[in-house]
Amino acid sequence: MAKNSEPKKADTLDKEMADSNEKASKASQDNINEKASSDEPAGRSGFSADDTIEQLKKELDQIRKEAADEHDRLLRLSAEFENYKKRMNRQSDEFKKYANESLLKELLTVVDNLERAVSSTNGDRGAEREACLVEGVEMTLNEILKVFEKFNVRPIEAKGKPFDPVYHEAMMQQETDEYPENTVLNELQKGYMIHDRLLRPAMVVVSKSKTNKSNI
Repeated sequence: MAKNSEPKKADTLDKEMADSNEKASKASQDNINEKASSDEPAGRSGFSADDTIEQLKKELDQIRKEAADEHDRLLRLSAEFENYKKRMNRQSDEFKKYANESLLKELLTVVDNLERAVSSTNGDRGAEREACLVEGVEMTLNEILKVFEKFNVRPIEAKGKPFDPVYHEAMMQQETDEYPENTVLNELQKGYMIHDRLLRPAMVVVSKSKTNKSNI
């Protein structure tokens, strides 16, 4: 019995030693792998500290360049806007200065006709001179009316119309039974419209019933 138990015991010891050696070998290999992993070059696992700083410097330089470019762009836009304002101000001044140029140019024809009318009567006397003056005045009036028409200025038709305080200015009243009350009997001065806007009201005489003594 003692002889049979000894080989079994030896087998057990051999097995335990083999398992222990295997564990030790495995642990040793794990240590080697761990050390190899910790000693792996920086290029394989990521950037080193120096590489990171260099990359940050490049990014900072790029940001500074973009900021400088944007600043230059804003300066150019500001300069262009200032030039635009100055140009608009000059154009506005020019417009105000010469706004009536077209109207005055048209009125030069009126002046020409008046000068011709005066010049043509220098040596005339009596009825012939009066006829020349009347003709000259009529020509001048027609030229002025043409200028008014060109600039959309038209007279207000007031005579015989009902009195309208928007377009008429009553200067006096006249008693009559021939017209309805508050009718424009006469124009003392014509009124004018420019487009749809009142340029000047007509100064008028307004009818009033003889039996009604109230004033407008």
